[in-house]
Amino acid sequence: MSKKDFAFHYPFRVRWSETDAQGVVFNARYLDYADVAITEYWRAVGIRLVNREEPLEFHVKKATVTWFAPIKPDEMIEVMARTLRTGRTSMAQIVEIHGHNADGADDLRAEVELVNVFVDLATHRPMVLPDWIARLFTDFDAKAENAPLLETVPAQ
Repeated sequence: MSKKDFAFHYPFRVRWSETDAQGVVFNARYLDYADVAITEYWRAVGIRLVNREEPLEFHVKKATVTWFAPIKPDEMIEVMARTLRTGRTSMAQIVEIHGHNADGADDLRAEVELVNVFVDLATHRPMVLPDWIARLFTDFDAKAENAPLLETVPAQ
């Protein structure tokens, strides 16, 4: 995707401890960066501010990392996130990690796709994803310059 496909962007600096002996970011850190991106994305969307009395717990069912180019120590990077699709009990979100360029050019380093399942914490079993969650993410992602459509499957 292009950076313009994302309404959410979050820059930060790579710390020395996140790199390996090859002088690049250690592969497991890409999931750490995706976690930062999703946490800040959900905060920006305001998901915890809506329907506070309802449970809001998710488990990561699947995480796929696709690597494109190395990230180096002390480099500024930018993570961006958006929701790709929602289903009956889950949603898929994508995180892209780019080099942070002052000119805003695309510099894709890695892509992480996450599937999160809405769960009952007492049983750790899936629950039907409330419609308001998909709407909240759809409305936020629509603010992107080139907003792709979100695939949704209505809750039953």
